[in-house]
Amino acid sequence: MIDWMSEDLKILFKKWSGKEPGEVIKLPGSGSAREYVRLKTGSISAIGAYNPEPRENSAFISFSKSLLEAGCPVPEIYAADEKKQIYLLRDLGDETLFERLTRLRKGSGDPPGEVFEIYRKVVKALCKFQVAGAKKIDWSVCYPRDVFDRRSMMWDLNYFKYYFLKLAGISYNEEALEEDFLRFTSFLCEAGQEHFMYRDFQSRNVMLVNDEPWFIDYQGGRKGALQYDIASLLYDAKADIPEAARSRLLDEYLKALEFYIPVGKTRFTKYYYGFVLIRILQALGAYGFRGYYENKPHFLRSIPFALNNLKVLQEKGHLEFGTPVLATIIDELVSHPHLTSGPKQAINLTVTVSSFSYKNGLPEDASGNGGGFVFDCRALPNPGRSEEFRELTGLDQPVIGFLKKERSVDEFLNHASALVDQSIRNYIERGFTSLVVSFGCTGGQHRPAYCAEELTKYLKSKYEIVVVLQHRELQ
Repeated sequence: MIDWMSEDLKILFKKWSGKEPGEVIKLPGSGSAREYVRLKTGSISAIGAYNPEPRENSAFISFSKSLLEAGCPVPEIYAADEKKQIYLLRDLGDETLFERLTRLRKGSGDPPGEVFEIYRKVVKALCKFQVAGAKKIDWSVCYPRDVFDRRSMMWDLNYFKYYFLKLAGISYNEEALEEDFLRFTSFLCEAGQEHFMYRDFQSRNVMLVNDEPWFIDYQGGRKGALQYDIASLLYDAKADIPEAARSRLLDEYLKALEFYIPVGKTRFTKYYYGFVLIRILQALGAYGFRGYYENKPHFLRSIPFALNNLKVLQEKGHLEFGTPVLATIIDELVSHPHLTSGPKQAINLTVTVSSFSYKNGLPEDASGNGGGFVFDCRALPNPGRSEEFRELTGLDQPVIGFLKKERSVDEFLNHASALVDQSIRNYIERGFTSLVVSFGCTGGQHRPAYCAEELTKYLKSKYEIVVVLQHRELQ
């Protein structure tokens, strides 16, 4: 997180709680531009959020207040400074439904009993969101659109086309596929769009507090069909819930929905699998964008799970929508040997990142391969020239704060990261096992240590590889 943004969140925390935060802990990122930290002092804790998209912030804050009024389990917004694009919300801990499922389930079978019970609670709560929550929502704050209508559906289908099919190298007749999309969206629009649609309702957006589900990341909410969110949850690719469990949970959902509105199962299921399909296609577009376009390999590992879901639906005859070109593309996808097996694993690549002093020579390459990168930090602003930093290192907060404020340091690291990125992608593809990256200056104490730390954090967040960090002079 940008250093000045953390400072703004500290000020907001003190204004809300009356106390300075004793700890500020950066939380793992996701696929979005949002950044999160946990701020704590004693027994008081809050999650601080920064999001550069102000309209998305307004939607989240407004939805949170409305859904709380409707009795939905969502975090309370403690304080917000929308001009600075930050806010504080209730700390719901660290465990998601997906993490509980992954930890307790052995193999790919049904969710264990305790997890299935949590899923039952989740689908019942979803009904309250969709119906009772919809009565409280201010639809004018929705972003980027207030209804999941035909235009929104076409956005998702084109996302799939351009960021998955094209980048995965799947050929198709563009005009004929567009005609299929138009027929398909006309069919989906018949289901209606009058309920609250969470938009990204999946197991990573369900937090568990004392085995009770709490929901996050609904800032993309809008009016839509009931079928979309339950389809998103039950066909969440990485959760990989078996068909029998999906059927049982869908029945639980429909029973709970009857408490709020009369729902005919026949009419509901007529459109249900269409929304399952568009959700899977949208997810494939997201995996392609993050994985192929943004070069984040871990997103590509979800592709085989999504394609397996398509194969199951296809075998059961649930994908017959009068869309022959799309059907042919799905045939190719579910039998594609590379896509269904996933990308090559990168775990065999080890990147060694070092800081060093030129006075003591270059770091040794223990792999014996030679090569790699040596970045000279001597052109960067030198904190070692100031008395207050002289006895400190690039691992100490005052030095880190000094270097973070320097634009030239950011530019240097951005260029270095881009060069290393290019090599890592190539090395993964070719099966190489070692890469060495070194940062040096005269003393090796401040700038190289800071740069090595920053690059290491960047590589660990982006790649599934082994990253070894060494500070030669500091050791």
